[in-house]
Amino acid sequence: MFGVQIVGYFQRLIMPYYQDQLSIATVEEALQQSSVDELKKLAALLSTNNKPTRKAELVAFIQRHLIGENLRQLWRELDQLQQAAVAETVHSPDGFFNATRFYAKYLAEPNWGTSDQYGYKRQPSVLCLFIYGKKIIPKDLQTRLQAFVSKPKEVSVSSVDKCPEFFHITWREWDHKTGKRVVKEKEIPIQQCEMETAAQQDLLAVLRLINGGKVSVSDKTGFPSTASMNAIASVLTDGDYYNDDETVNAEEKIGFIKPFAWALLVQAGGLAELSNKRLTLTKAGQKALTAPAADTIRTIWKKWLKNKLLDELRRIDSIKGQTGKGKQGLTAPDKRREAITQALKDCPVGCWMTTEEFFRYILAKGYDFEVTRNPWNLYISEANYGSLGNLDGDDWAILQGRYTLCLLFEYAATLGMINIAYVHPSGVRPDYGDLWGTDDLFFFSRYDGLAALQLTPLGAYCLGVDHNYTPPPLELRSIFRVLPNLEIAATGEPLKPVDTLMLDVYAQKISDAVWRLETAKLLSAMEEGCTVTQLKEFLQARSGHELPETVNQFLADVEAKGNSLRDRGQARLIECADTALAVLIANDSRTKKLCFLAGEKHLVVPTESETKFRNAVKKLGYSIPLGG
Repeated sequence: MFGVQIVGYFQRLIMPYYQDQLSIATVEEALQQSSVDELKKLAALLSTNNKPTRKAELVAFIQRHLIGENLRQLWRELDQLQQAAVAETVHSPDGFFNATRFYAKYLAEPNWGTSDQYGYKRQPSVLCLFIYGKKIIPKDLQTRLQAFVSKPKEVSVSSVDKCPEFFHITWREWDHKTGKRVVKEKEIPIQQCEMETAAQQDLLAVLRLINGGKVSVSDKTGFPSTASMNAIASVLTDGDYYNDDETVNAEEKIGFIKPFAWALLVQAGGLAELSNKRLTLTKAGQKALTAPAADTIRTIWKKWLKNKLLDELRRIDSIKGQTGKGKQGLTAPDKRREAITQALKDCPVGCWMTTEEFFRYILAKGYDFEVTRNPWNLYISEANYGSLGNLDGDDWAILQGRYTLCLLFEYAATLGMINIAYVHPSGVRPDYGDLWGTDDLFFFSRYDGLAALQLTPLGAYCLGVDHNYTPPPLELRSIFRVLPNLEIAATGEPLKPVDTLMLDVYAQKISDAVWRLETAKLLSAMEEGCTVTQLKEFLQARSGHELPETVNQFLADVEAKGNSLRDRGQARLIECADTALAVLIANDSRTKKLCFLAGEKHLVVPTESETKFRNAVKKLGYSIPLGG
């Protein structure tokens, strides 16, 4: 069962980690920095009756127990978690104990000893003889320990084969009858969304929509208009992830996710560009209409990782100040994306994991990243009271966590790299509840409902984990009949927008539920880069039967006609004084590869060969006046 621990999963996980002191070279140096009282407590941990009281003697006494067999004996006195803490620190590159990473990996803290409820009267554990100040092992001790302390186990992603049906949440609320806070629990049905095949169909649907001039974007931001996002949503498989039309309260409206993503992705991928406030397909976009969708998606993802169109943090509407003072402190988005991508690469294909598990893995593996170098300039609602600097370092779930959710939900999922399981975001991640200015928020971000993810074969291909990809076959749905008279009649379940769009590209609509294959319509589709093969595969998959022979013959004839002519680019027409000169130039060894004889006195010179042709003609003793 997937769920979120309301009692601060991240408050324990995200412990500030500061390397605020230089590496300590020797145990003696570390002990000299301790008070006599602290040294006495450390000496008390050693099994001997003759314990010194002076500082110099205490330092020498403890040092003697941190060499040879004495050191090995102390190591054996550590419990399993304490030994893991020492191993992690000994084999770390800098000799520092990373509390955040350790907790993420082991989901527990090592025993450092005891103290009173106020943090005083501290009694250290044996672990404090190894790691000083809870953060560092001196260099000389590190060298001795490396001789017998094995490297710690590698962290792995915890996953399951099947996505659970419910999302479990708990929260605390005030009970007016008892005058106490009580724990409440609820299970929310999870919506599972398989995106691998849908994304490949959506890509082509969006490109066709753009080719029809139906998508407008801002000339300043590149963001799509509301009308355009509605248009995109109408052609996507199953529309957007959420349906705001079913939302009663305006404050609970989530906004567009998938349509917004596609408008930005095709621009970042170089498939579409702005022209008169509308997107138009580039040459790459035209080619993508007939290219394997998986290859196009892989290219889009690679370019998205480096794109500067959008910092995904901008999509977290609750975080203000991003375009003001806070902008200067923001880190480079490509570095954040790369860290998350590295974590995705380690995920097993086809297995489900919770988003909390994915967060844990990022931290445990050392893929952590920063969103801002100065959280004080980011805020919620009001710059002074709502500053995120007040979080005092405990901002991972708010900044890094929400950024990760956006990249996964809005972009990786939309491209079909991951399948997702999600619920409505309202109330499922209440980790922001204690922040100033959040009382009226039903959710902190529109992505809060992402409960789990599953890396798809397409995702592994885009990430470079797998070098080959075989797309799944088209979904078989008997939704229309293809008749011998070239008509296509909808007879089954209602057509999806993506199916209607496909038919509109290739066939002429003659009634509400009937289309007819016509030569002119098909030839126009082929001119735009569509293929007859795509149409045949689509008709067979959606009719559930082999096509009638008359339809196959018609398609074969149109395909042959459509491929009979080729556009070889622009050329210049040169007129010669007489037929003899035209034949001479067309056959001379210096010019015959640069021109073609057209009629009796004319030569055709491809534009790319024009300069070479003019130079070659001069060597024959002729010239071509400019403009003639």
